[in-house]
Amino acid sequence: MTTTTAPMSWARQAEGWLDGFGKAGWIAAMVLALILFWPLGLALLAYMIWGKQMFGKSCRKTARHGAAMMRSSGNTAFDAYKADTLRRLEDEQAAFDTFLHRLREAKDKAEFDQFMEDNRRKHDAAPTGADPS
Repeated sequence: MTTTTAPMSWARQAEGWLDGFGKAGWIAAMVLALILFWPLGLALLAYMIWGKQMFGKSCRKTARHGAAMMRSSGNTAFDAYKADTLRRLEDEQAAFDTFLHRLREAKDKAEFDQFMEDNRRKHDAAPTGADPS
């Protein structure tokens, strides 16, 4: 009976030890396992993704942060400043997007004009088929 519980105990101790190092410890263990014996590395990766919920926590944290940005802080002066700054940043982003669009159009036009010029040169330089002699 001790043989069946000993591996579980060892696995739990290893898990606790790796948890002490955080995500970096788990990632380092996975990379090392991939280098030494790739099936073990893949098993660790699967366990990290599905068993430990490694990436779920950070996603929830980001969603909470986004929601916190939109609610009022309680300070009207700060809220007005925040709203004005966000509006200014959105305007700057829209202006930059417009600039990039014009830049791409200008680049496309320049490339097309260069293509037409090269094509015209090739057509002018090609022999017409009539032999003057």
